[in-house]
Amino acid sequence: MRILPLLSALLLLVLQGAAGLSLARGSPQDCERRGGFCSPRSCPPGIGRIGLCSEHDFCCRSRWYP
Repeated sequence: MRILPLLSALLLLVLQGAAGLSLARGSPQDCERRGGFCSPRSCPPGIGRIGLCSEHDFCCRSRWYP
């Protein structure tokens, strides 16, 4: 029974970390400010998703962005 509080704390930390992995939703201006561009439905090969421009557009940026 002593391990239950420890497991509960560990579970909360994991859930908080997972919440931070979601893509940031913003506007095309926010995307450009972050060094990205909006792409409909998916990002081109070799380009990573860094957020959302709208419901159907992803904010994409080169993985080698400085």
